[in-house]
Amino acid sequence: MHGTTPHAIERPYDGCGKCLLGVRRLSRVKLATSSPERQRENVLTAAASVGAHIIGWADDWEVSGATDPVSRPKLGPWLRDERGPYDGLVAAAVDRLGRNVVDCLNTGYKMRDEKKMLVTYGHDGPWELDDPADENRFTMEAWGAQMELRAIQRRNRDATIKIRAAGRPKGKPSYGFQYVRKVMGGKVDHVELHPHASEVLRDVARRILADPENVTTSSEAARLNRAGEASPADHLATMYGKPAGGRPWSPQSLRNILLSEATLGYLMHQHKPVLGKDGNPIRLSEGLWDRTTHEALKKVILERKVPWTRNSNREYLLTKIALCGQCHTRLYTQTSKDAPPRYTCTARNKGWLQARNCRPAPLIQAHLLDSYIEEWFLRELGDGLIFETVYDPGNGIPERIAETRVNRERLRADREAGLYDSSDDASWFRERYAALGRELVALEAEPQRAPGMVRRPTGETVADRWFRAPDVQARKEILVDFGIRVTLFPASAPVRWVPGYVHGPEQNPTDVQ
Repeated sequence: MHGTTPHAIERPYDGCGKCLLGVRRLSRVKLATSSPERQRENVLTAAASVGAHIIGWADDWEVSGATDPVSRPKLGPWLRDERGPYDGLVAAAVDRLGRNVVDCLNTGYKMRDEKKMLVTYGHDGPWELDDPADENRFTMEAWGAQMELRAIQRRNRDATIKIRAAGRPKGKPSYGFQYVRKVMGGKVDHVELHPHASEVLRDVARRILADPENVTTSSEAARLNRAGEASPADHLATMYGKPAGGRPWSPQSLRNILLSEATLGYLMHQHKPVLGKDGNPIRLSEGLWDRTTHEALKKVILERKVPWTRNSNREYLLTKIALCGQCHTRLYTQTSKDAPPRYTCTARNKGWLQARNCRPAPLIQAHLLDSYIEEWFLRELGDGLIFETVYDPGNGIPERIAETRVNRERLRADREAGLYDSSDDASWFRERYAALGRELVALEAEPQRAPGMVRRPTGETVADRWFRAPDVQARKEILVDFGIRVTLFPASAPVRWVPGYVHGPEQNPTDVQ
């Protein structure tokens, strides 16, 4: 009979009626675990016991048993009939199908209704869910798996509450931070800034605060992707010894990171800082920046009046920079199989009124105009020293005032939400609220240096930054920062191209000396 020898148990689909899919699942995969191997042996033994063979494996690692089998990454496509024919499922146990009674029964009934086999290790032969005795046993095993899941969830909740009350972190660190353990696999000793990821976020924050009109979370996410910077998900996977999945940065995730108070080094729960006994947030580590910088970022990201526009990320230096000398519209790039990329004006072809007399339209090979502008730009500004505009939080007093006000407002909001209603809690609330008020008065009496934007030398020239740029997009950003524009005319015109600045040479907004 097929499938009774070790070498014949795994082979492609052959239509024999016993071509089964091996199902394995594990919530947490650790180096020391042997569960995947044990599950494999049990699945092969169960398949051989019914004379079946394995045509493939649906291995869902790092997938909770509470996940519906239909939505699991590996098993789901098979259950949705997206992966080709198969004659049933074989698993090491019922709880490998899932730890929810309804999900297990739905999977079992699907196999029954479609006349497919359902086999698990330890059960004699395939499950016959039309038989009341088999159906009851299957339901009891699924119910046992669900009860075990509920017990695990309850223990995890209790442990989380206990750890949070002790002011210690649980779960994975926020992007920009890392856990430090004195013993491998032991509890977290303390939290500190990740040397590389923290600088990535600080650079993003600096760029947004320095140029909020042009630098956005979307443009920064695109820049980080071009630079090959690992996304938060891939960075976390690498930190824990897992392969990176090549997932890109998304503007929304970057926005959420910048807006979160986790960047201040706080212990977080449900997107809010956890308060200590003194009413202040529990601080786990030095923050990526201070409260004043955090509030400035929130203001830029949340209260921007000018809508953000999408910038081109294509590998052309002068898109959005080159203009037509006849109708003054932006030039676009044309590509074809038999010719190199070209900058040209397409406004007349699109029927724009201001371009009705744009004939002939200017046209030039992209690499030629790129090289002309690069040579001119470095000749004009290459030796200039670059100054950068950065955010200065002041002498720290405004930050402490802002922090104290936020803590007091948080206490007030909690009281209005119904917390601290008991007599003991009300007494503690009044004492702590009054203490924060006295602290705020004392801070406001001290001399302050207001936060703001300041200019400082970077120690590099324009040419240094140009040649250090990793790609064309980075060089385009340099041209945009310096307000460079180029006007292109047809080949028949006396002048082929004219470089310049957005506001004119006398009002050049470049930050260079």
